[in-house]
Amino acid sequence: MTRPKLAVWKFASCDGCQLTLLDCQDELLALAGEVDIAHFTEATSTDESGPYDVSLVEGSVTTQQDAERIRWIRDQSRTLVTIGACATSGGIQALRNFADVADFAAAVYARPEYVQTLATSTPIADHVPVDFELRGCPIDKRQLVELISALLARRKPRIPQHSVCYECKLRGNSCVMVAQGTPCLGPVTQAGCGAICPAFGRGCYGCFGPVAEPNTGSLIPQLRQLGMTEGGIKRVFATFNAAAPGFARAAHSQQPPGDG
Repeated sequence: MTRPKLAVWKFASCDGCQLTLLDCQDELLALAGEVDIAHFTEATSTDESGPYDVSLVEGSVTTQQDAERIRWIRDQSRTLVTIGACATSGGIQALRNFADVADFAAAVYARPEYVQTLATSTPIADHVPVDFELRGCPIDKRQLVELISALLARRKPRIPQHSVCYECKLRGNSCVMVAQGTPCLGPVTQAGCGAICPAFGRGCYGCFGPVAEPNTGSLIPQLRQLGMTEGGIKRVFATFNAAAPGFARAAHSQQPPGDG
């Protein structure tokens, strides 16, 4: 029996989400027995031709070559899944979308004229149809195993769509905003991390991106009451998921940073 072909692709990213797959350890061994890993540069030199049953794509599109390559991958893939904040919302590098990328290049590179890059960093879904998204910076390995298992079993993945606040309740965490007066993005952030930060007394900082309809308009006044400045609010929404619409609107409706 022919095993399904799995391919893992990298675009502009730090490789952290690919490493999450390698960190699955025992689960990865079981997965390797069920699929043919046709392309995964982080783990193997194997490079089989398509078509691929499942492609996992990490990273954002930041060059014209990226834009062309993702179209080719889409054509070769029956199911395409984006993994991580870079692939699903453009990543922290999408801060370039709200400034002049030429200024950034001139500040970083001695010869910026040799740098070929787009003015924006955009999610994969801006370029090709995506079948499923896994959020996070990095993604959660439990969600990754659930997703791949569901695809192999031809069932719908059980990936939560509620907020981090729900995960806090499941863990029995006290609300850090209420109990400690700590600013937290949990009410507007999609679940998936297991509420790790609030479990250790730190406010959520939104690494899994916004829920489907984040009520930032209600949260922002609460953040102000807890002592956050306008610049601080801008910065906390402009991190891993800077270009995600639910967070981008909140970040860029605030005053520029510099007020403390």
